[in-house]
Amino acid sequence: MSLAERVPTTHRGQVLTLTAAAAAWVTAYWVNGWLWDALLYNGFGMDPDARLTGTVHFFLYDTVKIALLLVAIIFIVTVLRSYMSIERTRALLGGKRQGVGNVMAAGLGVVTPFCSCSAVPAFIGFVAAGVPIGVTLSFLIASPMVNEIAIGMLFSLFGWQVTAIYIGAGLIVAIVAGWVLGRLGVQKWVEPFVFETKLNGQVIDSSAGLTFDQRIQMGMEEVVTILRKIWPYLLVGIGLGAVIHGWVPTDFFTTYAGPGNPFGVLVAVAIGVPLYSNAAGIMPLVEALYDKGLPMGTLLAFMMAVVALSLPELILLRRVLKPPLLAAFIGVTATGIVIIGYLFNLILT
Repeated sequence: MSLAERVPTTHRGQVLTLTAAAAAWVTAYWVNGWLWDALLYNGFGMDPDARLTGTVHFFLYDTVKIALLLVAIIFIVTVLRSYMSIERTRALLGGKRQGVGNVMAAGLGVVTPFCSCSAVPAFIGFVAAGVPIGVTLSFLIASPMVNEIAIGMLFSLFGWQVTAIYIGAGLIVAIVAGWVLGRLGVQKWVEPFVFETKLNGQVIDSSAGLTFDQRIQMGMEEVVTILRKIWPYLLVGIGLGAVIHGWVPTDFFTTYAGPGNPFGVLVAVAIGVPLYSNAAGIMPLVEALYDKGLPMGTLLAFMMAVVALSLPELILLRRVLKPPLLAAFIGVTATGIVIIGYLFNLILT
């Protein structure tokens, strides 16, 4: 008997089961960091300051965190999606409304403190709910790039002017890149399974008339289906980020991306893409590089590349985006970041 078949059929049983599941999820998410701290530092006696310890902790913590986010977002979005018409959702958010949708999606990304990999589950959910791909990509770019953590830390370190420039630049990149990709008609390059609504393993054309039990079952089945499809990419992406985490060569930056190199912005973006961090994690490196004399535009471009185009994120996205769309996403976003980097180097010199 499957897990879905064991869900109680009474309304009271449904409420109790969902409440217990939500409580278990919140508890697991809350103790995630504490658990690995206690296990690695106290249980195995690993040095918290050692690079190997940081790599292992990073991998374990992020794997659990992103898996939990995937479970919650996929389940909630699938259940909500069962109450709406996908065609109507696309009609409301697409076409002439797409530009407005890009702005709204980028704004939503600002208030969601996701790193690039954490934003991928929400991206999958939005696409599955029928939101146009260009609008969803605006969210995917803005969410890790511009959030309250980055804003607060930039303000405390560099003042309101640099912070305002960063916010404006990040939103422009997210809105324009999403709009351009949406106008290119790239919907056909999304993997088909993202759009499918299934019940008992069968694709259904409409979710109208489903019982609440069936909607819950759909949510549970969707969680299992998507996790089965993306878990290797999840582990590879996070593992790569964990290996790279903490091994950034600051001297290399000052040598090849310093103010004397006209290609410094390009070098900074090229180095930033393979790295993986959120805005808070990359800020100490940005401050250190600024103290060594790197131009602010180069640093902003580097920071944007790290948080919006990380290689682990791209590995995860490959499971839901076909190569042409993934390449277009990288190209359009990177181009916008490079342009902004050079522009701000001119403005801030």
